[in-house]
Amino acid sequence: PAAEDTDYISVKSPIVGLFYAAPAENADPYVSLGDTVKKGQTLCIVEAMKLMNEICAEESGTIEKICVTNGQMVEYGTELFRIKR
Repeated sequence: PAAEDTDYISVKSPIVGLFYAAPAENADPYVSLGDTVKKGQTLCIVEAMKLMNEICAEESGTIEKICVTNGQMVEYGTELFRIKR
């Protein structure tokens, strides 16, 4: 298991709030499974107390897994994405 941990980056929620995959209800999601992302690219929004907080990629890679669904309540430390290095 320790070797697998180095193959991907786990993007976790820094706050408690609602996860949004897209900037608006009818808009395309910021990222989809298999997308290549760059460091600093917006991955999603977590709404906390009516503030929209953009969650950005800490490193470049490929979206390997989306761990939550749109509109889901997330806690501090909830895994949102796995980015394959």
